[in-house]
Amino acid sequence: MAVPEDWMGARPQEPIDLHTDRPHAARVYDVLLGGKTNYPADREAAEQTLVSLPNAATIARQNRGFMHRAARYLADQAGIRQFLDIGTGIPTSPNLHEIAQATVPKARIVYADNDPIVLAHSRALHTSHPEGRTAYIQADLGRPQEILRDATLRDTLDLDEPVALTLIAVLHWLPPERDVHAVVRELMDAFAPGSYLALTYATADFEPQALQEISDNFESKGSHVRARPRAEVLRFFDGLELVDPGLTVVHRWRPDPVEIGADSLSDADIPLYAGLGRKG
Repeated sequence: MAVPEDWMGARPQEPIDLHTDRPHAARVYDVLLGGKTNYPADREAAEQTLVSLPNAATIARQNRGFMHRAARYLADQAGIRQFLDIGTGIPTSPNLHEIAQATVPKARIVYADNDPIVLAHSRALHTSHPEGRTAYIQADLGRPQEILRDATLRDTLDLDEPVALTLIAVLHWLPPERDVHAVVRELMDAFAPGSYLALTYATADFEPQALQEISDNFESKGSHVRARPRAEVLRFFDGLELVDPGLTVVHRWRPDPVEIGADSLSDADIPLYAGLGRKG
């Protein structure tokens, strides 16, 4: 059966080099989560990451767990019905829309990523609840106005109503010339009062040598990752009201009581900060 050209809000693109000869953040993350949408360069980078940071797979799973808990909070307790997830990565079920629409079937979700391979898999796996809507746009986080002006986004989300912006382990991958705080501020400025920002961000506060080795490894292969201290991560929430427990390591943010093994993890085990803030 032919696929409509506007299916999932993504129109056909000219063939693009997927650069499978070098690691990509989303695909390395997929390796660490035990996924299958990756290539030898990604697996090699994941192995090298595990040498520098042996609990990297645990970090990936805990990061994913924060996204699930934040999405449930937003849909169930905060009353959010619209989500914009930028840097969605390789789809791994349950995805954000599955979590949100389990509580609010009418929830609308737009996924955005700049990786064509993510687009291809999102077409197959990001299937909305029939009462809601799920769309995908190919977009670059470093160009927020292009995201905000996108016709598919505007057709799916009502920016006059609150939106939850989720930036899960993506901001630290932006190139150094991008002002990441300005990018987040520009996005949040476009959303109505009552909107939320949920993010996770890598830090070297606990394991500076390991994080430097990981950064150097990706730099040598054409990618970039920049860890930040807590004070710089906290700046993303300037002007927002942080939801308890504030900015903390991912596994300390409202952990599920039945989450196996989380109690035994120290702050140093998961060098990712997580937070959720509300726009007044």
